[in-house]
Amino acid sequence: MNDWRFLNDAIIDCNLCPRLREHCLTVSREKRRMFKDREYWGRPVPNLGDPRARLLLVGLAPAAHGANRTGRMFTGDRSGDWLFRALHRAGFSNQPSSTDRDDGLRLIDCAITAVCHCAPPQNKPTRDELVNCGEWFRRSCLCVPAKVFLALGQIAWKSCLDFALAHGWRTGPRPAFGHGAQLALTGDRWLLASYHPSQQNTFTGRLTEPMFDEVFSTARRLLDEGE
Repeated sequence: MNDWRFLNDAIIDCNLCPRLREHCLTVSREKRRMFKDREYWGRPVPNLGDPRARLLLVGLAPAAHGANRTGRMFTGDRSGDWLFRALHRAGFSNQPSSTDRDDGLRLIDCAITAVCHCAPPQNKPTRDELVNCGEWFRRSCLCVPAKVFLALGQIAWKSCLDFALAHGWRTGPRPAFGHGAQLALTGDRWLLASYHPSQQNTFTGRLTEPMFDEVFSTARRLLDEGE
């Protein structure tokens, strides 16, 4: 547990990407009108959840007025609204919503990380920025005893595959990303894929709540079968 805490402290102190740091601070100063009286976090966002988790969710990056404001992964934006409802229905969260760091949210056998810990302009980190954050991603994946990795979106899927290949958890061809994809890894581990619960996907119906629930049901089944 101390390793998890030390890792999160190191993530918060990271200054490897000047463009991202400048963007996060600028957003924190200018703010969105509806949050003008709120103090923004404005720093790299640490991992969230249970350091002994068997389920590790992998997102892309904090939202500028979501986690960059609240300081907690997926908290305070519509993507998080979808995610925490699904986690609660599947028994991985004690409540179906998350609005700020002090709202009592507790993840159960679940942790959340991201391939980029700072909010990027237009939600698009550069390749170099992803490389810079790659060490935090690697250490996060090794820090928790996860048996199921759930990649939210194509970039997260690629990062999980890269990690699995680099650590000998997977050999052979690289499977393409697709919602509901399931990939067996060594050590009774699994990699699952879901469309990211972004507004672009949820507003258009590309991702529906039943589709999202099915992915978490699969994660729950795989964990139960591995006990």
